[in-house]
Amino acid sequence: MPSLLTLGVLAVVLPLLYIYTASIAQTRMPTLYNKRICLLIAHPDDEAMFFAPTVLALTRPESGNRVKILCLSSGNADGLGETRKKELAKSGLLLGLAREDDVYVYDSPDFPDSMTTTWDASKISSLLNSTFAPQPAVLKATSSGQTAALAVPTAAIDVLVTFDAAGVSSHPNHVSLYHGARAFVASLARGQQQQQQPGGCGWPSPVDLYTLTSVGVLRKYAAFLDVFATVLPLVVAGGRVPASGRGNPGALVSVSALVGGAREGYGAARAAMTQAHKSQMVWFRWGWIALSRYMYVNDLKLERVEP
Repeated sequence: MPSLLTLGVLAVVLPLLYIYTASIAQTRMPTLYNKRICLLIAHPDDEAMFFAPTVLALTRPESGNRVKILCLSSGNADGLGETRKKELAKSGLLLGLAREDDVYVYDSPDFPDSMTTTWDASKISSLLNSTFAPQPAVLKATSSGQTAALAVPTAAIDVLVTFDAAGVSSHPNHVSLYHGARAFVASLARGQQQQQQPGGCGWPSPVDLYTLTSVGVLRKYAAFLDVFATVLPLVVAGGRVPASGRGNPGALVSVSALVGGAREGYGAARAAMTQAHKSQMVWFRWGWIALSRYMYVNDLKLERVEP
């Protein structure tokens, strides 16, 4: 059994190491600048429960980023949809978004708030295309029978952020966003494979996709201690994570300050839940707020999407 002295030393040393690691992550880890970014979520409160460190980092005033949130349901499973829309807007402002209208809730029968329903990825992709990329690629056939591009696809965003294939909690709505987002980015990059063909045409996607890393149960509930398991592999990699074709980092890590009133602090993430999402503050949410690593640290992976 560890002695009381050992436990006391750990109780002092581990938070100090976290504070040092957080300062390194906030000042030296690669991040995004001057980008138009959309956070794609399934339910109001996803932005606070899972993505708060990311949103706080990307909305730094000096970053020059413009961050928006697109939520594909009002979270109306308990009949609180209108309330939860307002809570999401308030949470977005607490996390650094510029205006309430930077938060948009798309409430459709296609995307019900349900623990058992998988949303159609093609419908998610179509929605994202109509919202952010209304100008598709324009092609024409040349006299040699090859295909040439008159105009490559453009988009109203540079970066899309959402859940990964495991959806953090395996929630089918979260997982559906991953597949829909990949389908969207792939549709923008269609024709890319033709670049290798004589006379072919193609283009990189104008949108980079980042996904939030899902971890096992022990790490998920390790609170701030998970920062060491998150940051160490990137330190060992020594910056060798390949960047995107558009020059964006291959991975993003956001770490919240542990104490004090820092803008990018755990307290700000906590406030987004407790002050904004009051309708959701049942007893087990307090456990999540205290113990979930996603309230303290986020790591996002750049997805390599083939057309």
